Amino acid sequence: MLDVVTSTIPVRNLAFHDTFGMGVANVFAALSCGVRTFDSSIAGLGGCPYSPGATGNVATEDVVHALQGSGYATAGNLTALVETGFWISEQLGRVNESRAGRAYQAAQPQKEKKEEDKKGVL
Repeated sequence: MLDVVTSTIPVRNLAFHDTFGMGVANVFAALSCGVRTFDSSIAGLGGCPYSPGATGNVATEDVVHALQGSGYATAGNLTALVETGFWISEQLGRVNESRAGRAYQAAQPQKEKKEEDKKGVL
């Protein structure tokens, strides 16, 4: 569908929700059609009050993680994005919907332990 639309209408930027977990896949589909600017939201915040069950926008952390992992240059500092996502989610009393953010947070204690172990070896 995007191929048809972009062949007749210039598409400069797009925004995707992540209700069915397809937000990042949609970003990559749009990349293949030449789109290079995407709206996203920290921790996947957002949504639509008129669409029950709809989640927020695709999480910025997920998009940056996927793009960087695929060799794209981004201006995003993933560590800072993850920290900000958890901070704002806590402030708002909401669950952080970022899959990458949750994975990075879960791995953090293991990373810190490995760094401490390395210090003990020296």
